[in-house]
Amino acid sequence: MPPFLARTIWLASAALTLLLLSQPLGTTVQLEMSIGAIVLMGIVWLFGRGRRSRLVFLAIGSLVVLRYIYWRLSSTLPPTSDPLGFAMGVILIAAELYCFYILALSLVINADPLHRAPAPRDEDEDLPTVDIFVPSYNEDRHILATTLAAAKSLDYPAGKLTVWLLDDGGTDQKCADGDADKAEEARARRQVLQSLCADLGVSYLTRRRNLHAKAGNLNNGLQHSVGEIVVVLDADHVPFRSFLRDTIGHFGADPKLFLVQTPHAFLNPDPIERNLKTFDRMPSENEMFYAVGQCGLDKWNGSFFCGSAALLRRRALDEAGGFSGITITEDCETAFELHSRGWTSIYVDKPLIAGLQPETLSAFIGQRSRWCQGMLQIMILKNPMFKGGLKPIQRLCYLSSMTFWFFPFPRLIFMIAPLLYIFFDMKIVVANVDEAIAYTATYIIVNLMMQNYLYGHVRWPFVSELYEYVQGLFLIKATAAVIASPRKPTFNVTAKNVSLDHDHLSPLALPYVVVFAILFVGAGVSIYRYTFEPGITNLMLVVGLWNLFNLITAGAALGVAAERRQSEKAPSLPVDRTAVLTLNGSAIDVTVERISSARCRIRMDAIVPMRRSDDGSIGTLSARDHGPLPLLSHARAIPVRVAGVTAAGEESVCELVFETLTPGSYLALADLMYGDAEAMTRFQQRRRGHKGLVSGTVQFIAWGLIGPFRAFAYMMSGSALRPTAEADPAPTQRRERLRAVDRTVPADPAPVQRKAERHEEADLTPRRAGEAASWRQMMADAADTTIGSEQRRRTSDGPVPAPAGLSG
Repeated sequence: MPPFLARTIWLASAALTLLLLSQPLGTTVQLEMSIGAIVLMGIVWLFGRGRRSRLVFLAIGSLVVLRYIYWRLSSTLPPTSDPLGFAMGVILIAAELYCFYILALSLVINADPLHRAPAPRDEDEDLPTVDIFVPSYNEDRHILATTLAAAKSLDYPAGKLTVWLLDDGGTDQKCADGDADKAEEARARRQVLQSLCADLGVSYLTRRRNLHAKAGNLNNGLQHSVGEIVVVLDADHVPFRSFLRDTIGHFGADPKLFLVQTPHAFLNPDPIERNLKTFDRMPSENEMFYAVGQCGLDKWNGSFFCGSAALLRRRALDEAGGFSGITITEDCETAFELHSRGWTSIYVDKPLIAGLQPETLSAFIGQRSRWCQGMLQIMILKNPMFKGGLKPIQRLCYLSSMTFWFFPFPRLIFMIAPLLYIFFDMKIVVANVDEAIAYTATYIIVNLMMQNYLYGHVRWPFVSELYEYVQGLFLIKATAAVIASPRKPTFNVTAKNVSLDHDHLSPLALPYVVVFAILFVGAGVSIYRYTFEPGITNLMLVVGLWNLFNLITAGAALGVAAERRQSEKAPSLPVDRTAVLTLNGSAIDVTVERISSARCRIRMDAIVPMRRSDDGSIGTLSARDHGPLPLLSHARAIPVRVAGVTAAGEESVCELVFETLTPGSYLALADLMYGDAEAMTRFQQRRRGHKGLVSGTVQFIAWGLIGPFRAFAYMMSGSALRPTAEADPAPTQRRERLRAVDRTVPADPAPVQRKAERHEEADLTPRRAGEAASWRQMMADAADTTIGSEQRRRTSDGPVPAPAGLSG
């Protein structure tokens, strides 16, 4: 069938459908039709399979949604004789229309998401050269060493791979800061990271000034590198060994391809997952976007750069003038510009990195504020509707991703609306109880069914509402600020890898407490008025139930604000890797079951060789088969201490704590923890069991009931966030220690063993919220650890090449 004829038939069918939906019906008939649609959707859900059934299910649900929207617009607005009620009614229906708009776009984009075949595997001689950029600002040495070691260990020809640390924390501008302590700390950071890069065979690069934040840092990397493909990895996004092999082949198949984006997967829970204790059983919030949303965008050539875990073609970046830096979300802005120039993108739906999420609610809100403001900046300054070069469906894809961030306004409106009727008897919706059941209740059920049908394996019922409410109270201000002044927002680095050593109430808890208290009073007033006040109709019951749902949401949010302590200081990953434990002169084959950057659990057939009183508990752990990985002068093994042994039948299960990690130890850690990308896939799949509407609703209610009691308990205990690191010495003492280190670092120091307890506190324990890594402290400790070879000089804005024999 010719495309023109197909479009004509489709438009005619749509017009006829809308005409039928606008026909007047009695309330009883409407209820019967809606119930019939729900039953039919249930039948299709249970027995239908494949793409056709999926589209039929969504089409039936869409008819109910359209019928509800028509009823709201045509029959429920207050009369204009009540100006205040009419104004509030218009605001409420505007919020509902926004939700309908987001739903419609999501159905268009995600109704039939694309699932791509694996990337072609090219011969080594045909592979392009690759530069891996790891931009850094204030991350500590341990995080950077883990990421750089894993990047250096990727399965890729060594002569075609260069890893770059792009250090924005040691720029000339920072090293010459007017504050002597800040300048000294920046110089110390630069020296430590130069030494680390030299030991790992990684190129170190900084620049003169911190201009244009992350985009400027990446563009500086482009100026000093030549690889055909550029990989961007956040400092705390550690790649699995197959990262390049699973992605790079797509570039050879499409010369106009500028981007291959992979999912962001995380080892640690975000504050909502941790505080509600769902990390091991509920899909993370980001999985809905990466498992469904990006696949839907990919179908329309609309998947975009997400800032990390991505490969970009240098030729495309050069054409666009590098990474875009007008807004604070340089990733989406860069993709937006390149899509408008006719370049294409691909999304690979396989987790190939393991990252860290913000630990505290404050850091989480700060991160989402930046995302919100950046996406709205793009929409305002470079509106997709008027951007040349984009196809119509691409405009919708970008509009969907950008206008989503207006959600704080409708969330606030839905929270306030029932209170207006409860407290002030303001009727902003003209409807009786029968109409509310026939239209509103069935619409809500159908909406929930469609969401659960599309996203049930990656999003539990009502969890979206909770995430949006938790963010919305604070994003209102961020949204308003960027609307008022689109160019004003500045880039702020998200605080991660912090330590929460005890339960406490978040510093951001007050707004959640206030809103909960207002809604709780509203619930009491609605019950009183419905029970005792004459003339109150059953409409108060309906509005009271609406307010009750808001109260449960606010109660669950209080549970989020009641922050639990971390269950593990270093996030771990279940793996199944063979390794060798060397202990007391014996080499034992073991299986690593679970591993973090600080410790691991192993299983072995033998008994731990610790029979004599003089046997030690210190040994080494290394991967059984390194494969074609880069070799360094350091031993590729992790120094470990046996912390506990448990008999398990004929096997032994041991807990090993890592001792001081050398550069070679980080490479061994990369082998064991990040050698198999399937480990992250298995972890995600275990959490993706479909959560039904009934069980999901019960769980949500439980959170809403328990959350306020836990928050109140934390409040009464007077819990507050306490620092976990030792106080930094006085400035004079710090300077003296730094001078002493500069004089005493040996050219080839021998490794010095430290107790595991000190190691975990000084090297592996993340900092508390808002506290940057102390580079002065690292330099002071340098005399006690393996520093590496002699520091090399470099010119400003110039690369530091890898040592001879270690390049590539």
